[in-house]
Amino acid sequence: MTTVTTSKAFNIILWIAQVVLGGMFIMAGIMKSTTPITELTPQLPWAADMPELLVSFIGVSELLGGLGLLLPSLLKIKPVLTPVAAVGLAVVMVFAIIFHITRSEFPAIGFNLILALLAAFIAWGRFKKAPISAKK
Repeated sequence: MTTVTTSKAFNIILWIAQVVLGGMFIMAGIMKSTTPITELTPQLPWAADMPELLVSFIGVSELLGGLGLLLPSLLKIKPVLTPVAAVGLAVVMVFAIIFHITRSEFPAIGFNLILALLAAFIAWGRFKKAPISAKK
């Protein structure tokens, strides 16, 4: 009985993490892919030094990654894509950390690290600890 309770509680924690991280990446992705650079740079100064197409690409990638954290598990269609999306987002955050280090933007690194660790937690949890079964 303890195992079932622990598994259920862990599954709930993973769902909370997925919804929070997925929502954050969906919102960030929509913002980066739809907002003109001139309006985006006050919030994201690094965007001024990037081609607009690259910023839009990053936004679309984050939007798709956020959807990938949620939809496959919610719909139970190819739910293995959820931890795959989490791994992809963790890698993106590692690259973001490297990018901010090269620009000496150290305050941004902490937030990127938290997002990377949360994505890694989801990947580990959905691959190993509490995978979701596909519809039959």
